[in-house]
Amino acid sequence: MSSHRLSKKGRYIAWTAAGAAVVAGAGIAAQTSMAATTWPAQKTYTGRAFDACTAASLKAMKAWNTGFYGAAAVYIGGKNRGCAQPNLTASWTKSVSALGWKLIPLYVGAQPPCQTSANPEKFTASTAASLGASNAKDAVAKASALGMKAGSPIYLDIEPYDITNKSCNNAVLTYVRSFTKTLRAKTYRGGFYGFSSSSAKAIATAADRTDLPGNLWYALWDKKNTTTADWPWDQKLFTGHSRAHQYMVNSKESRGGYTITVDRNAWDAPVALIG
Repeated sequence: MSSHRLSKKGRYIAWTAAGAAVVAGAGIAAQTSMAATTWPAQKTYTGRAFDACTAASLKAMKAWNTGFYGAAAVYIGGKNRGCAQPNLTASWTKSVSALGWKLIPLYVGAQPPCQTSANPEKFTASTAASLGASNAKDAVAKASALGMKAGSPIYLDIEPYDITNKSCNNAVLTYVRSFTKTLRAKTYRGGFYGFSSSSAKAIATAADRTDLPGNLWYALWDKKNTTTADWPWDQKLFTGHSRAHQYMVNSKESRGGYTITVDRNAWDAPVALIG
């Protein structure tokens, strides 16, 4: 994700090095129950999705509208976002949506204090809660400015880190809970992107599930287009259209004369409400 900045080999090394009870509709219920307003119905997409570091041009999105992919993830903000987004505007969002594309908002927030890679913004144990809240407010503002309405999910991107480092892992959970709680207070659904060996594992296996996101997007590069057959954790977790799986990375693909390097995802989870 933000590791589009790395080579495939570099991403694999980061992924493997880092590896050194929400049930059925409960994830959605937890999100809706915390808001004073009535929540819009979830918009679910099931099928293939792609993500690329920079949102493609409208012409490229038209050319890629062949039916192989039905959704695209876009980096809406965060100080750790790796690429510029010259195409990502409210007009682009509306036009792409009108073509039938489903959009997946992704926010690269502050990163863990024990993460080895350099990032413009990291949290500490003492700043995790405040940064989680401020990042979430920024994510909502960015999503709203793009025409992604309340009721949309926002997927928080946390890259690999050592989850055996207890103090670091606790800081991550504090940050994620604060981010998710703030999203829900503004009527946006909580989502999380992470690695099956580290950041996603921390969310999926946390004993205390208070204020954790209700939708989990896990990176497991096994080239299997599924959200069930290779699900690494308790089968009762993140059911009810709440899972996504990044199964292939750095795939250079051409359609209609436009070539984009993308990551492939199996998707069965919420997408943005556009309007």
